[in-house]
Amino acid sequence: MPKRKLSSVRHRMWWGVKLVVSLSIIISIFSIIWIQSQTSSTSPLQKYSPTPFSGNPKIAFLFLAKSNLPLDFLWDTFFQNGDGSNFSIHIHSRPGFVFDESTTRSAFFYGRQLRKTVQVVWGESSMIQAERLLLEAALEDPANQRFILLSESCVPLYNFSYIYNYVMSSPKSFVDSFLDTKEGRYNPKMSPKIPKDRWRKGSQWITLVRKHAVVVANDDAILSIFKRYCKRRPDVDLKVKRKQNMLMQKQHNCIPDEHYLQTLLAMWELEHELERRTLTFTSWNQTANNIAKQRWHPVTFEYSDASLQHIKEIKGINHVYYETEYRTEWCHRNGTLAPCFLFARKFSRGAAMRLLSEGLVGPFDAAVLLSLAS
Repeated sequence: MPKRKLSSVRHRMWWGVKLVVSLSIIISIFSIIWIQSQTSSTSPLQKYSPTPFSGNPKIAFLFLAKSNLPLDFLWDTFFQNGDGSNFSIHIHSRPGFVFDESTTRSAFFYGRQLRKTVQVVWGESSMIQAERLLLEAALEDPANQRFILLSESCVPLYNFSYIYNYVMSSPKSFVDSFLDTKEGRYNPKMSPKIPKDRWRKGSQWITLVRKHAVVVANDDAILSIFKRYCKRRPDVDLKVKRKQNMLMQKQHNCIPDEHYLQTLLAMWELEHELERRTLTFTSWNQTANNIAKQRWHPVTFEYSDASLQHIKEIKGINHVYYETEYRTEWCHRNGTLAPCFLFARKFSRGAAMRLLSEGLVGPFDAAVLLSLAS
């Protein structure tokens, strides 16, 4: 190839690269400007600006429940072995459900249900709304400085003191967040308001510092896009014809609670303030049928799975590998190597009873186990 022609090709390639980079920068700037234009004139980080408070900083334990808390007896022991001035409890349950003597075995949960709740459907944006309602309620107390989201089947793997010190010693949020390059859940219709390079995936079980909780609780811009373009594909319906099911399974599939918070924090350019991992351990298995594609499901821990040896193995995990990013996340707490997980799910009632009997969360009253067994 003549030198002049080769030079011309290189020149065009150089300008092509510059154009792509410039467009990426423009899209990112547009996205940030659009987010800010959709919020109120008061920045979300100003609406809940740090307020002086007396006493110790608290952890807000945020329980996301279908109705009652079946493992309340285990959490009762956990909280009994903690300092009441160091935590608060908030529960989102189905509308109208009240926690009192008739619905829970633990006085710690009496009256802790939110005043405002929504009916939650798995895989829909109602899950995000429930999480935001929990954060909004907890943010009303300026002493709440850390916010831990838990399911009704979560259990603590350590006593209160260890978990409190672990979480409070880190200035960062713990948010499982990674690039979603395989499942195709990103909907191109979200662009340019949510550019593809800011699209993230991760576990919904998060631990936030107050600054990040404020961002989530006050977001309307990104949530509106998720409501419109991130929707779960309909389940296989055995009552309709196979061909119709096949067509339904070709619809775009997106699970909002696995993407929303991670994407929101990426949009606000806050990822450098995160430990990009969850504090909650989940064991997964894969199932499939003749119509649906393979799907991952969380394994339920039964009594036999909750041996001290198995729990010790979970507590011994000190890194997580993220395949889509070829990234190994070594677990740190304020710069020091630490166990990755403080909580685990999904635990059955029997498995939780075994944890209690082993004294894993602290000293307990043996009469509690006798009452549970009767």
